[in-house]
Amino acid sequence: MTRDEFSEIAANGVWKKNTSLIQILGLCPLLAVTTNLVNGVMLSLATIIVMAISGLAVSSLRFLIPHEIRIPVFILIVAALVTVIDLLFNANLHELYLVLGIFIPLIVTNCIVLARVEAFANKSPPLQSMFDGIFMGVGMLWTLALLGGLRELIGGGTLFSGIDMVFPGLQALQLLPKDYPGLLLAILPPGAFILLGCLIAWKNWIEARAAARQQRRSPQPATAAGT
Repeated sequence: MTRDEFSEIAANGVWKKNTSLIQILGLCPLLAVTTNLVNGVMLSLATIIVMAISGLAVSSLRFLIPHEIRIPVFILIVAALVTVIDLLFNANLHELYLVLGIFIPLIVTNCIVLARVEAFANKSPPLQSMFDGIFMGVGMLWTLALLGGLRELIGGGTLFSGIDMVFPGLQALQLLPKDYPGLLLAILPPGAFILLGCLIAWKNWIEARAAARQQRRSPQPATAAGT
C-alpha cells in the first residue's frame, strides 16, 4: 500500500466520507448512546475493533466466499467478533456493559460495518481493508465523542460522566456551576437530532470555505484579446 493510498483511506474515513456526517449511517447508536462522551467513545472503540478485523477477514477470504451467500457469511464473521467484544465488556467493564446494553450486540446489524465490508473489503486487499475499517471507525469515534460531549455539557454541565466505569477512581469534570439546571432537550433524542444537524451544517460550512479559498487561489483563465 502506497502513502497516497493510505492518505486517501484516512481522509475518506475521518472526513470526506464520514459515516455519521456524510453517509448518515448508524443513527440508532448515534442518537441513543451519545448522552455523554464516555458512552460514545467506548461504543466507537468497540466498533473500530470489529470493523478492522472484519475487513481484514472478509478481504482475506473474499475469493473463497461464493457471491450468492456473501451477505450471510459477512454477518456471521461480524457476529462472531461482536460476541467476543460483548463478552470482554461483560467480563472487564461490567457497569459500562450494563449501560450500553443492547447496543453492543447491535453492532452486528450496524449499517456502517456491513456497508464497508460489502463496498470496500469485499473488493480490496487485506491491508487496505483493515485500515479502511479503522479510519471509518475513527470518523465515527470523533463524531460520537463530540456529539456526546456537547449533549453532556449542555444537558448537565459536566464532561466525562461515567469515566469511573472505565478507570475507577476518576471523576467527571464539572465545567458549569453545580446549580446549573441543565437543558433536558440536549439529553433527549430530539436534542441529538438538532446537534447532529448543527454538526453537519458546520462540516458543510468548512468545506464550502475551503472550496472558495481554493477557487480564489487557482489561476484565472486568460481572456481573449479585445478587438
